[in-house]
Amino acid sequence: MNKKILKLAIPNIVSNVSVPLLGMVDVAIMGHLDNSAYLGAIALGGLIFNVLYMVFGFLRMGTTGFTSQAVGAKNSNAISLTLGRGILVAFSCAMFFIIFQMPIEYLSFKILDGSSEVEFLASNYFRIRIWAAPATISLYAIMGWYIGLQNTVIPMIIAVSINVINLVLNLFFVLVLGMTSDGVALGTLIAQYSGLIIAALFYFAKYQKKYPLNFTLKSLSNRLELSKFLKVNSDIFIRTLLLILSISFFTAQSAKQGDNILATNTILLQFFLFFSFFIDGFANAAEALTGKYFGAGNRKKLVKIVKIIFIWGSAIAISFSIIYLFLGENIIRILTNNVEVVSISKDYFVWIIIIPIVSFAAFVWDGVYVGATASVPMRNSMIIATVFVYFPLWYFLQPLGNNGLWIAFLAFLLSRWILLSFFAKRFIF
Repeated sequence: MNKKILKLAIPNIVSNVSVPLLGMVDVAIMGHLDNSAYLGAIALGGLIFNVLYMVFGFLRMGTTGFTSQAVGAKNSNAISLTLGRGILVAFSCAMFFIIFQMPIEYLSFKILDGSSEVEFLASNYFRIRIWAAPATISLYAIMGWYIGLQNTVIPMIIAVSINVINLVLNLFFVLVLGMTSDGVALGTLIAQYSGLIIAALFYFAKYQKKYPLNFTLKSLSNRLELSKFLKVNSDIFIRTLLLILSISFFTAQSAKQGDNILATNTILLQFFLFFSFFIDGFANAAEALTGKYFGAGNRKKLVKIVKIIFIWGSAIAISFSIIYLFLGENIIRILTNNVEVVSISKDYFVWIIIIPIVSFAAFVWDGVYVGATASVPMRNSMIIATVFVYFPLWYFLQPLGNNGLWIAFLAFLLSRWILLSFFAKRFIF
């Protein structure tokens, strides 16, 4: 069991870590040009696409859940249809973005405030990168399908390949051809379609004979099955949207407390996000293995795998808390050389030491619930944690200032752990 978990978790961790590294390189490339507007352009344009695409985690998770259950049930037809439905939904959403790109662009720059030069450059960035939507969103479904097949090595290869191709193209377009932020957008566009081609090559080489795409549009759009697929994905969509809202709310409330608190919390939040890259690897393993045993109706192995993944999750959480306790200040000094921010961060660093232990179970439970396609309790727990715990608690704790904000955020994470544990007996076991 431990080998199965690590075989699935480690490639996912590599995939997760590779994504932010590319973003840092893009920033470094633009940051060394003679005009700061180029850096502002990819920051603004990148933010728009982060918001547009972030919610499509629901498509990846939903596809994983249905595929892994079909694997457990040894239903090859359902495995093929799940891939087809995932791509169908992905292309439908991508076409919506492309058809309505002008209104999306207009509204985005109405909301985001930048100088005229930055907005002009960001607009060019947007108009190039938007054409990557079919590849980008389809890859969410395809990656989820591979994970559902208990194969996380292929998604890792795809993710790393995309990032390497993107990096090489960005350097070529900017440093050799003399392009600027438009070169970064073009590099991303080509890299995404390269990733889609790589994903297709793996399918035809490894899975085409076993899971042929010989279905019809009628079978793909089977009313009962499609509605079930969309229902689960819509619940996960709401859950993901609320998670994004919660982190955005944290940032907004930080900003209200002044620039120094905003800068401090932004730095400290990186510790939580970095931990999430690692624990998400085990959550992804939970998705694949839970779905497999849930689909097979093997309750004994299901209970066993959940217990073992929780042991791994707690070990990772404790390890990160110890690392943050002893090396936290050194890590902060790597992230910023602002003396005031470093000094202020010491007053709130206790929350960063605690956060891995408080939050790991919510990540692991999410993986278990996704594997079981138990989307309703996932959605409901997120609604309760956000609307009835996080927001009200921050309202009452505002006199405590930034400590109150961190307490409310940790309570939000802890309440999801408690709620998902409570629902597990009925919906999982």
